[in-house]
Amino acid sequence: MSADDGPPSPRESTHDSDEGLLTRFWTAEDGPLLFLREALSSVAAVLAVGLLLFAISGVWPPMVAVESGSMEPHMQKGDLIFITGPDRYVPDAAVDGTAVVTAETGSEVGYRSFGGSGSVVVYHKPGSIGPPIIHRAMLYVESGENWYERANPEYMSADNCKELAHCPAPYDGFITKGDNNPRYDQVSSISDPVRPSWVQGVARVRIPFLGWVRLTLANTMTAATPVSPVSVSTGPVSSVSAVAA
Repeated sequence: MSADDGPPSPRESTHDSDEGLLTRFWTAEDGPLLFLREALSSVAAVLAVGLLLFAISGVWPPMVAVESGSMEPHMQKGDLIFITGPDRYVPDAAVDGTAVVTAETGSEVGYRSFGGSGSVVVYHKPGSIGPPIIHRAMLYVESGENWYERANPEYMSADNCKELAHCPAPYDGFITKGDNNPRYDQVSSISDPVRPSWVQGVARVRIPFLGWVRLTLANTMTAATPVSPVSVSTGPVSSVSAVAA
């Protein structure tokens, strides 16, 4: 630079400084810049995977961790379950307005998932305490229906409709059951008949063991405070309870 050119302008100096910092950021092989770059790359990768899973599933979070053994042997405690929205990828045999095939219908048309007929759903009654429940949809009943006559007597604890708390059906909804439980949820007081609007997702894929990460974190948080925290979703994985009777 000649004497006539004068000193570089502040704008040029700032531009060169920014370029130098970016170059060091992308090429650093140690030190804080390397740590920052790796941390940001990890966050970006997690976000990309989360957005992809959300795009496929149509529900957030798209994965849930099983908390108990009521769906054994088809789901184990600590399994990670990929779910899709309650109205996505609708089979021909699904209940109208949902993507849920009941075990009753599934046994007739050959629709199976997780070792049994029909769909496994994640549901949660608004205002109820505790995490969502992941159980199989067994029957779909209509308001006023005497569903005792359609139910499997092996999963009952009554001799007639009058002895059941939810018979005749108070409204349209699903009768559900954990595969490892002896009775329907609506017989053992786990849940009222499940309205379609309570269904948060339909289980699609089981990934063994990976749910333990979420469950271990939740247990650690519980042990660290004298007040039991409400189960909340803080990322692409949340916990659900496969409630045992």
